[in-house]
Amino acid sequence: MQEKIEKLYSFFNNLDSAKKDKFFAHAKRVNFKKGNILFWQGDLCESILYLEKGSVKVYMQNEEGEEITLYTLNPGEQCVINTSSSISSTPAIGSAVTLSDVQGFMLDSKIVKELMSESRAYQEYMFSLFSLKLTSLATLVEDLKFKPLKYRVLKFLKSKNTKEIKITHEEIAQNLGTSRVVVSRILKELEKNKKIRLNRGIITYL
Repeated sequence: MQEKIEKLYSFFNNLDSAKKDKFFAHAKRVNFKKGNILFWQGDLCESILYLEKGSVKVYMQNEEGEEITLYTLNPGEQCVINTSSSISSTPAIGSAVTLSDVQGFMLDSKIVKELMSESRAYQEYMFSLFSLKLTSLATLVEDLKFKPLKYRVLKFLKSKNTKEIKITHEEIAQNLGTSRVVVSRILKELEKNKKIRLNRGIITYL
């Protein structure tokens, strides 16, 4: 298990044996079922998840309960919202829910801060993490402000990297920060233009 997580996270390549021992001496092995809330928007995170298996959706909600997906975490990726809340002791600006059964390690924020101060390699990894996610979020903001919703729906479907996509109209709406009614209208229009084919619970990307 330890070898797998070391392969997934590049910073381990540059940590000396003492820092690696410190990480795993304090890291807690965790397993979460699909649909488990890891933290809510407004929570103060006290530990950081290092994902080994499964996927996690990170999203924001407004006061009416409407949500938009910020990004999806896969093995080897680290949540910038979770990390930011943990190391700065500020409320999380979004929530995180498991999209599948999840395995990984949780590391207390105190140890994370110590590793950042003691290891240049880990510090550089953290800076690169924030840089990459800021770029990703900037792209999301650009799409929201300047790209037609039809374009964003097609882009979202294409990102699934499969022709047969098992998903509901409601799930697409939540990911794109819009309503199910609007998504259904756009999907019917795309089907009419022969971009997709609609079946119950499945969308085929043509």
